[in-house]
Formats: sequence, structure tokens, C-alpha cells
Amino acid sequence: MANRLALETSPYLLQHAHNPVDWFPWGEEAFAKAKAEDKPIFLSVGYATCHWCHVMERESFEDPETAQLLNEFFVPVKVDREELPDVDHVYMMALQALTGSGGWPMSLFLTPDLKPFYGGTYFPPEDRHGLPSFARVLKTIASTWQNRREEVLGSADELTQHLHKLLVPRGGPLPQDLHAQALKQLARAHDATHGGFGGAPKFPQAPTLTYLLALAWKGDPLAWGMLELTLDKMAEGGIYDQVGGGFHRYAVDGIWRVPHFEKMLYDNAQLAWVYLGMSRLTGKTLYRRVTLETLDYLLREMQHPEGGFYSAQDADSEGVEGKFYVWSEQEVRAVLGSDAEAALKLFGVSQAGNWEGVNVLEARYPEPALRQELGLDEATFARWLEEVKAKLYQARRQRIPPLTDDKILADWNGLALRAFAAAGRILGKEAYLEAARKNAEFVTSRMMRDGLLRHSWRGGKLRPEAYLSDQASYGLGLLETYQATGEMRWLEAARTLAEGILTHFRDPNGGFFDASGGGLPLRAKDVFDGPYPGGNSAAAELLIRLAALYEREDWAEAARGAIEFHAQGLAHSPSAFPGLLLAHLLDTEGTELALPTPSGLAREVQSQFLPLTALAIGQPGELPALRGREAGKAYLCRRGVCRLPVDGLEALGEELRAIYPEARV
Repeated sequence: MANRLALETSPYLLQHAHNPVDWFPWGEEAFAKAKAEDKPIFLSVGYATCHWCHVMERESFEDPETAQLLNEFFVPVKVDREELPDVDHVYMMALQALTGSGGWPMSLFLTPDLKPFYGGTYFPPEDRHGLPSFARVLKTIASTWQNRREEVLGSADELTQHLHKLLVPRGGPLPQDLHAQALKQLARAHDATHGGFGGAPKFPQAPTLTYLLALAWKGDPLAWGMLELTLDKMAEGGIYDQVGGGFHRYAVDGIWRVPHFEKMLYDNAQLAWVYLGMSRLTGKTLYRRVTLETLDYLLREMQHPEGGFYSAQDADSEGVEGKFYVWSEQEVRAVLGSDAEAALKLFGVSQAGNWEGVNVLEARYPEPALRQELGLDEATFARWLEEVKAKLYQARRQRIPPLTDDKILADWNGLALRAFAAAGRILGKEAYLEAARKNAEFVTSRMMRDGLLRHSWRGGKLRPEAYLSDQASYGLGLLETYQATGEMRWLEAARTLAEGILTHFRDPNGGFFDASGGGLPLRAKDVFDGPYPGGNSAAAELLIRLAALYEREDWAEAARGAIEFHAQGLAHSPSAFPGLLLAHLLDTEGTELALPTPSGLAREVQSQFLPLTALAIGQPGELPALRGREAGKAYLCRRGVCRLPVDGLEALGEELRAIYPEARV
């Protein structure tokens, strides 16, 4: 028999719709029941492609005895973290304060007025590895609630006050050498052998790579070296899907070999952008190939027919993590025939395997050496490799695939929109520009309500929540679409989202709130950048870029408020704030480039990679940044102060080097 979750749209909640647990979705019905029956709330937060969420469901939430404990002593509430990121953020802060760490599934116990007092992540069905069984936790919490109520309420109030303090700004003057300090901090954490930052597990940290890309473009050799090594090693490793394209979530080791096989839209969108930029700067065939394969993977497997992009693909298939992606030597031989020997060498496949008796495909064997062994020139080898991958991909398609979480999230789609528009512009790929237009049409028409983008759409149903990150990330995607196409409607749509940010999300004390409304024990303000830029980072970048085009200094001032709100953190913890660091770099060293049309320069300029430049393209006077400009000329400016107009790409390069002497232009 189905529970209340059967009426929800989230694939994660629907996965739990037939549990014997009497689940409630997050909302007033659950809160009212907790107050009326004087019961604590058990809050379980996860997402559809979360491996350990699946494990805890099988072990505990499908178990009748555990369900009986939950139903009798608690009000069980299930939340999809991707659908309600503000709920996830507030309670993840609480969990980290309680335990010193976090993760999913998140298992928290709340008072009826939503204040947290105890929590953890995954709890096993029996005591093991120092973890108490979930049933024992439930019985202990129920007893404590009944017999030591004042102690529980006191702890909940104390924790809530602590969370409020975490949101107090730690501002102050920004150091003159902010970016040099940040780079030194990142260099200390950089793995000089395998790339990336830190040890196992190793995450791509795409916002950090995006920040390094801007510094590398400016000509910083330290940023360049860290970025190039990381991109090389990731592209060679098993974290990259060597057959189907796209990146898995992270590597469980420190050498990018064995991934956690889940694939996320946000990782692939951002990494495609970074590889695209480095492809343009270096001319490396590898970077261009990874860019194309990653974007083609998104078009092939993650695109809704109307143009939106799905959220994620699971790590598990047939209940086994990675089963869909790994290979035995015999399977590769059977698929490739006479090409097998060379492919086995290229992908590092052996009979013993490199992970649990099977092979996660890598590409660490040097391609030039293999080309020489095969007697192929570069173009012929590229065709051979493409054919080998296509055969393996078609064979893999016969397997049972992982689940795809097909909800469409506005902020993550903004990251994808930006990548497709930029790739279409820089690589001259009309198919990517069409994908960008299609996505922009879908999101702005189907997910916009009352002047704000709503966060989540699935199956024709739009949820009501609107978040800062939706307006900001999608605004940046629309801005890139305008820069790629010259179509003013996308810039105007980005301006509408920026105005929504200032109206609904701005904190008078500095920065921006995550959500437009309240209802939680505290109003979340996620300034940290996780696997994708936080809302404050994206909002600051959007406002700074648009301020240059519309000549709105008040928008730039609002962005500076978000940056200065965490001045101390920017200097001391750069890995937590790369998006805000990038916004600061844009504010202090960014430029705007006006291209009045018609212009023979337009296509050449659009094919450039200029990460610190906002491009204004259109008829003279169509934008403030285009006022008084002569068609056919290019005007490079900084905060409205312009250099001499030029009418050729070479001359424009000289003007860019005058502002950025070491830049790769």
C-alpha cells in the first residue's frame, strides 16, 4: 500500500512511496501532526542517485519492525535535498555542528517547532563498526523525548542559537594580495603528482578549477600548472567515462582511478566549460575531445525532449554500484575483435582487473606511443578511437542502465546552458547553440512564475519554491546565450532575474539569502561553494557582469556587499569561496567589450575565450554599453573607460594585452 509520497513529483520521494514507514513530505501537515501528538520529527534527507540512501532504505525503511518504531514514536518526514536545498542546507549545518561531519542520507531528529537536537547520516540495521543500530537510536531518542524533555529542548535551543551565530558576517578589509594568498593556499592542498586537491576521496572541485582557469588565462604559471595537471589526470582516469563521455561524481582513491559512479548534471556542465576554456587556450586535442564527448553525453542521455536537462544518473544498476560501467577482459575482446589488443592496452584492461576483479577503463597509455605502434597518423587514430568507443558504447547499451533522476532544476540547468552556449560560440557548433536556445525557451517559459524562476519541474508539474541560485545560475546561462547569439531577449531575461535577486533575496546587512521566504529555524545564506557555486557567488558574478553592460553601479555595489560579507573567509579558506574570489577578480580586473553591429569582427571575437570580459553585442545604442559606438568597431573598456576603438582581431589582441599583459590571447 502506498504512503503519502506517492503523490509527490520527486523521484527520490517516489522511491519511498511503498515503504511501510508513514512518510510525510516536508510541509504543514507533518508539522501540525508533530505538535498535536507531541512527537519529535524524524527528518530523512537524501536524493535519488544516493547509494547509501538506497542501502538504508533496504535495511531500515522497508523493514516492518523499524517502520513501526518510526510510526509510533515519531512523525517521519522525507526530503529530496535537490528539490528543497534550503532545508538541506540549514539541517546539514546542524548535523555538522552536532557531529563534526555531514553527508547523505542525513538523519536528524527535530522538535515539533523544527529545531534539531540529534542526528547522524547512515545508521546500520544492527550495531557495527562503532555505529549504533537504527532501531537502538530510535528507541533511545523516543525514551529521551519522554523522560528528559527539558534537556532535549535546551540542547535544541542552544544548537539553533549556534547556527544563527554562524551566519554573522565576518567582514573586514580585503587584502591587496587577495588572489596571491588564495593561490598559495590552493597550492598547499594541490596534489603535485596526480592533480586535484587533497587525497582520497578526490572530488573535481569544479568551482575551484573555474577560478584557476581565469587566473591561468591571465598568465599565472602556478594556476596554469595546477589546472593543466588536474585536467590531464582526470581525463585519463576512471572518473571520466572513457566509453560514453562525461564525469562521475568523484574518485574513491587519490589517483582518479575508481569513481563513485554516479553522474551529476552540475559536474558535467562545469567541467565541460573548464575543458572548453583550456582547449581554446592550449589547442590540446584531448581537451577538445573531452569537451565534445561530455556535452554530447548530456544531449544523448540527459536531455528532456523539450530541452531541459535531467539532474543525475545513479551509481547503481541491478543493485550493484558500477555494474553498468565496468568490463572484464573477455567482454572487451568479444566486442572489439581484431581491435581488442590495442584497446586493452589503451584502456589498461587486464584479466585480473583494477577494481574488485573487473576493469574501470582508464586511458593512461600514451596515445602517441600507441599511434606509432599501430602505424596511424593522428587523424586516422582519432577515427579508430571513435569507432572503438562507439562499439563499446553500443555493447554497454544492452546492459540494464542506472536510474536517471529526470527532474529538471533551474540552477543546474543554468550551468548546462552556459556550457552549451559557450561551446557553440567558441567551437562554432550550431547544434550546441540550438540546444542552448531550446533549453532557454523551456526554462523561461515553463519554470517562470510571478517574476521568479521556480526551482524544480518534473512531468509537467512545477514546484513553488524559488531560490537565489536559480535566478543567479540561470541568469549567467542566459547572459552567455546572449553573448553567443547576439539575441537581446536572452540578455533581457537575465536582467529580469537579476532584478528579482535584488527585490526578493537581498540581505540589508550584506549578501543574499538562499530563499525568498522563511519557515525554517533560521534563514539560510549559503555563501560557501560546494560542487557548484553557491547562490551568493553566482549572484555576485551575474550582477557584476550585467552592471558593466547596463552601466548600473548600484548592481555592482550589491555584488561587492556579498563579497565583503565574508572577507576573512576569502583570504583564509579560498577552497570554500572560489566563486566569490572569481567575482572579486571580475570586479577589480574585469572588462567589457562593445561590438556594435553590423560587424565583420563579431564572429571572430565570439570564438575567443575571454573569461574576465562581458561582451556587449548589438546595434549602437541598444544597450548603455553600446551608446555612442560606431558599427564595425570593437571597444574594450573597464568600468566605462574605454581604449581606442579597433577594427581587427590582431589590434584587439594588442588592446587586451595592454590591460592583461600576460594573458593568453
